[in-house]
Amino acid sequence: MMTAVLQATIIGFQKKRISSMPYIERIRSYGRDANPFFTLMGIELGVIGNGCATLRMPIRPDMLNGEDFLQGGLFTALADEAMVLAIYPLLRPEERIATISESTTFMSGAQRGVLVGTGRVIKKGRRVIFAEGDVMLEGSDRILSRSTATFMVTKV
Repeated sequence: MMTAVLQATIIGFQKKRISSMPYIERIRSYGRDANPFFTLMGIELGVIGNGCATLRMPIRPDMLNGEDFLQGGLFTALADEAMVLAIYPLLRPEERIATISESTTFMSGAQRGVLVGTGRVIKKGRRVIFAEGDVMLEGSDRILSRSTATFMVTKV
């Protein structure tokens, strides 16, 4: 049987090894477990590639605001993560991104169900990428929120 110290050492080594991998490779290898926010929010990965990405997030009671609607920042967060995953497959291994600006327009609220966030690259330049992200309820074609963002391409 493994001692607690040995287990902690192995876990620490695994985390260090995982964090040294490029983000998109961690996502491909470890799925949602590569991103602690995905695990916390119950986000599930959908299709990723060709400048598009989809994510699913079930609405839980602890995500609601005082009016019993999903807290608005979670719409933005889901769209942001979908946009980022739409971008990363288009980057070279030595490239990363940083958000320059992001704006969200809220069109309708949600109280229950599963949200689907879809991110897509609108234009990719060498130094700047423009992306858009929509959030809808699963099974509906009604857009609840739309985010637009500008990302700077950096090199490591």
